[in-house]
Amino acid sequence: MTSRHASSPSRRTVVRAAAATAAAVPVLPTTASASDSAASSEAEQAAAPVPAFLHGVASGDPLPDGVLLWTRVTPEPGAEPGSGRGADTPVCWEVAEDREFTAIAASGATLASAPSDHTVKADVRGLRPATTYYFRFTAGAPDGEVRSPTGRTRTAPAVGASVAQIRFGVVSCANWEAGWFSAYRHLAARADLDAVLHLGDYLYEYASGGYPTQGAALREHRPAHEILNLADYRLRHGNYKTDTDLQALHAAHPVIAIWDDHEFANDAWSGGAQNHTPGAEGAWADRVAAAKQAYFEWMPVRASTEGTVYRRLRFGRLADLHLLDLRSFRSEQASIGSGSVDDPERTITGRAQLDWLKAGLAGSDAVWKLVGTSVMISPVAFGALPAHLLEPLAGLLGLPKEGLAVNVDQWDGYTDDRRELIGHLRERGITDTVFLTGDVHMAWANDVPVRAATYPLSPSAATEFVVTSVTSSNLDDILRVAPQTVSLVAAAAVRGANRHVKWVDMDSHGYGVLDVTAERSQMDYYVLSDRTAKDATSSWSRSYRTRRGTQKVERVDRPVR
Repeated sequence: MTSRHASSPSRRTVVRAAAATAAAVPVLPTTASASDSAASSEAEQAAAPVPAFLHGVASGDPLPDGVLLWTRVTPEPGAEPGSGRGADTPVCWEVAEDREFTAIAASGATLASAPSDHTVKADVRGLRPATTYYFRFTAGAPDGEVRSPTGRTRTAPAVGASVAQIRFGVVSCANWEAGWFSAYRHLAARADLDAVLHLGDYLYEYASGGYPTQGAALREHRPAHEILNLADYRLRHGNYKTDTDLQALHAAHPVIAIWDDHEFANDAWSGGAQNHTPGAEGAWADRVAAAKQAYFEWMPVRASTEGTVYRRLRFGRLADLHLLDLRSFRSEQASIGSGSVDDPERTITGRAQLDWLKAGLAGSDAVWKLVGTSVMISPVAFGALPAHLLEPLAGLLGLPKEGLAVNVDQWDGYTDDRRELIGHLRERGITDTVFLTGDVHMAWANDVPVRAATYPLSPSAATEFVVTSVTSSNLDDILRVAPQTVSLVAAAAVRGANRHVKWVDMDSHGYGVLDVTAERSQMDYYVLSDRTAKDATSSWSRSYRTRRGTQKVERVDRPVR
């Protein structure tokens, strides 16, 4: 869809913009609300005007001259996500330089209809770089228009601009049933972020009570059964976006998202998944097609080639952000203990994506090369661990309970691709590459060694910051013990066997804030007081940085902010 800019607005837009100066403008949701339950969402829908914006507004994938806007219109009562109910509904959008919408920068119109689940996207262009904007939608006939909440977004710096600083919130792994999304609320309250990176597992596919253990649900999924078809995935996405903390995050900052496995099914690969039974649960290709369609309908993400999410965003000459898709093209996970983890015919990226990444890294003139990877690239081996620690820790990391030193769902299970990529960084003299990772429900700060077995005698080729989960269970949750009751022993054993691992927190939930300057990239790790409390507080835990030219992480004694 093309945008209409302020120099040539439609008559209807001019009338509405003029009227807006005398109307009350909705404020951005910030910290006051806790997450809604599915039941309260249904009650809200019944009482809402028609049409209604029940799932908030969002923006994403910022460019120097534009940003992608998103919303979903509920055209009539009962027209819930995936239902196919509801008539086509006219929708208009506006982008302004001020909260009062007196300086309209761009506007346009489209149609919310059942084939796209009444979701709306507007890929707005013609904006100024490194600029904060406000946006909103209106829906319905002129005599009965309904206005959405107001969102705030920000464009990226100009491609060749000299940029002093960029700052990202970083999150992953939000299981609806395991807790409240307080991490999102705390990030929404910050006014100093350029964007928020979501590194995957935005939602989970399981039936209610199915993960991590039966009967542990704090609030129930919708639908209650495991999601398998298009209607299921749409409803699960829609249910997530009734959470007011998640709505606040999307309304406050542009989100840059990639998927991991749970947007499809656990341990997904190109031809199947651990949590998919062919026949009983249909064809895997059909399930993937449904999951991807719902994802692109419901997320503020631009689809890349072949319906994937690997793409590249630039933030002036300070940083390039390379975003990976490590599910669509990967080979099936290797059998535990087999030599096939080193098979050069097996891949986690696919040939085309790996070549694209290598070319992008080699051709980048940015100071920092940031790589969003949904699973850990750093190798992880285990020394001797007590049996009561090895089993739950292996479960979190996808390791065999016998303790073999390979994680077959991560880069450890696809060592040829990792060797090729790390070798490329060394051979081409590519420095200041930082991998940003989620997935494992723990926080880590790692050097990425050329040869882990001989580190630190062998050099480090890059660094990696891993953020913990928003709510998904980690070590103390699985063992049902107080934090640090057993994790200090386990963490010490991990660091002892992996000298490139500088820190690991196995118990906390929270988020990261990545601050990038020409001199260093620093990850500040924040933890929540209690994932099961709606009003959970947030506190700084630790900070690590990598200084330019070092390819190593070091501890810092305070956060940037």
